[in-house]
Amino acid sequence: MTAQHPIHTVTLAFTGASGMPYGMRLLECLLQSGKTVWLLYSQAAQVVAQQEMGLNLPASAGACQTALCERFQVSDGRLRVFGKDEWFAPPASGTNPADAMIICPASMGVVAAVAHGTSDHLIERAADVALKERRPLVIVPREAPFSSLHLENLLKLSQAGAVILPPSPGFYHHPQNIGDMIDFVVARILDQLRIPHTLMKKWGEK
Repeated sequence: MTAQHPIHTVTLAFTGASGMPYGMRLLECLLQSGKTVWLLYSQAAQVVAQQEMGLNLPASAGACQTALCERFQVSDGRLRVFGKDEWFAPPASGTNPADAMIICPASMGVVAAVAHGTSDHLIERAADVALKERRPLVIVPREAPFSSLHLENLLKLSQAGAVILPPSPGFYHHPQNIGDMIDFVVARILDQLRIPHTLMKKWGEK
C-alpha cells in the first residue's frame, strides 16, 4: 500500500523487537521533514530502548513527550505521545486516522495481533484502523529467522494492503559505519511514503 495523497501526520509505533535505532532515526527524520508524529510505544519497547541505546523512554506518555520534544527541539504540537491504553487518542478511531502508520521495529507478537484483528492496546488498534481506512501501513519486522507462523502472518498483512519492509540494509552504497546502514533502512521507509530525504542517493544518481 503506497501513499496516494500528501503525508502530513504519521503514527509511529515502537514495539519490543530489536531495532530501536531504526525507530529513533525514523522519528528524527519525520520531524525534520516537517511531519506531525503521533508516537506510540509498548512497555517492552522501553526495555529495548534502554538496552540498545541507553535511552530512557519514561512510562508516562506525557513525560516521554516532553523528553523527546526537548531531544529533537520540536513543539508538543508536532510530536504527540500516547499511552497504550489511551483509547480516546486520535489514532484509535477511523474518524481521525493519521495519513500513514509505521511500526518500526515490529515484534512478531504485534504482527500476529494485527494480522488476526485482535487489538489489545493502542498500537494494534491504530494499525487495524490504518488497514480498514485504507491508509498506508508500513511494517518493519525484526526477527531472524522467520518461522512459518511469522511468514503466514506477514503474508496476511501484505494481502491486506500493508507494506512489509524488513530492516535489511544494502551494501552497494558502501556504508562506512552503523549510522549509514540505519539510514539505508530509514530511507526505504520514507520512500514508501514518498517523503523526500537526503539520507542516501537514489539508484542511478551520481
